[in-house]
Amino acid sequence: MKRIQLVRYGKPETTCECIDVDPLPAPAAGHINVAIRASAINPADLLIFEDRYPGPDALPAFVGIEGAGEVTAIGDNVDEYQVGDRVLSLGRANWSEEVSGECNQFVKLPAELDWTDAAQLKANPPSAYLMLENYVTLKPGDWIIQNAANSAVGRHVIQGCKARGLNSINVVRRAELIPELEALGADVVVVDDENLAATVRSKIGADAAVKLGIDAVAGDAMLRMADTLSNGATVVNYGFLSGDPCQLTPTHTIVRGISLHGFWLVGFFQTANRQQVVDMYSNVAQQFIAEKLHVPVEAEYPLTDIAAALEHANREGRNGKILLRS
Repeated sequence: MKRIQLVRYGKPETTCECIDVDPLPAPAAGHINVAIRASAINPADLLIFEDRYPGPDALPAFVGIEGAGEVTAIGDNVDEYQVGDRVLSLGRANWSEEVSGECNQFVKLPAELDWTDAAQLKANPPSAYLMLENYVTLKPGDWIIQNAANSAVGRHVIQGCKARGLNSINVVRRAELIPELEALGADVVVVDDENLAATVRSKIGADAAVKLGIDAVAGDAMLRMADTLSNGATVVNYGFLSGDPCQLTPTHTIVRGISLHGFWLVGFFQTANRQQVVDMYSNVAQQFIAEKLHVPVEAEYPLTDIAAALEHANREGRNGKILLRS
């Protein structure tokens, strides 16, 4: 059986190896075995491999945040699953032909959900959903702003806003992305620069209430985003693509009452009960099936081509997710 392991930190394409391991034994009581059919390469995977994000305690280590597959065997005292069920794996070592775990490490998926969508279900769609839902009370017609808007999370935020009747301002680094995101449902798309606040206000009006900022970059990008926000707004930071600390000035926080919160999906899992997790993924899966959510896939690679897959996932200017198929 083939599995991907992280053997060193560095440029992502130099960090992992595909190795052969023994097949899984029959599952223990309360456990299931799952054949992984597809996995997305998440930005957090790349940051882990660069040693810039919480990851394994020691190397070598099996890795892979995303993964969806079919149940191949069930242990004693398992009532929730049957062989052939499609499931999402909640573990963090999913780049493998097969994985095993306790029943609560998996969530059942609808049979009609495509593998390319199931492969992307675990991290990005619920992150967008929870950031729109949990920090600011938003009603139809309200404005939010986000950077890294062409990322997978950014695309889910755009589609989530559209479904809820919210208006989205979307900050990107390249002008050629504007038509694509507008076609996806973005209300305003602008290129980030030192005039961001003036550009945004020229498009939405000086008095429009921008209540929520969703930040994946930190550093100077957060400062520029904060300048676009209304007094009393909230910034939710979920990434650090710049590698720099989050930045707000005393004027932002003291005078204008702008607050900063951090979001990590792991934190949700640490506090949510089982039914909340199942309900959230059921909701997101149905949105994919109804074509309310969609993220394009740029390429698929077998596990044996892990170096090429990671190099592709780490390229600038991608326009879709990179998947591993087994």
